[in-house]
Amino acid sequence: MSEAQQEAATAAPVAAPNKVQTQSALPPEETERLGSDIVAALKTVYDPEIPADIYELGLIYKVDIKDDRAVDVEMTLTTPNCPAAAELPTMVENAVASVAGVGPVSVSIVWDPAWTPERMSDEARLVLNMW
Repeated sequence: MSEAQQEAATAAPVAAPNKVQTQSALPPEETERLGSDIVAALKTVYDPEIPADIYELGLIYKVDIKDDRAVDVEMTLTTPNCPAAAELPTMVENAVASVAGVGPVSVSIVWDPAWTPERMSDEARLVLNMW
């Protein structure tokens, strides 16, 4: 095996785009369940102007499940002038809070990195016909 192949084989795995990552002292099967249920809840939230859910649009940057089951969500908007800026964070908070076993939910809007269409999943691209 070449040196480059050995480095590639031992390199840390790269997280998939739109993959929810958690760091918690909760049992792994519980964080997996919570993570899956939170993603499912996020997929019920749609930008009122775009017929794709915010998760597939790539607007969710981070979901952090704390040891006490509190959940911090970092998200962005497609543009700082988004007309839904006032309502989307509340919609996200309510969706995540509806997941069984979740404690208090905090949603923060972040602008770095800026959202670009490259963050969209193939599913969102298909819905929006953006190939």
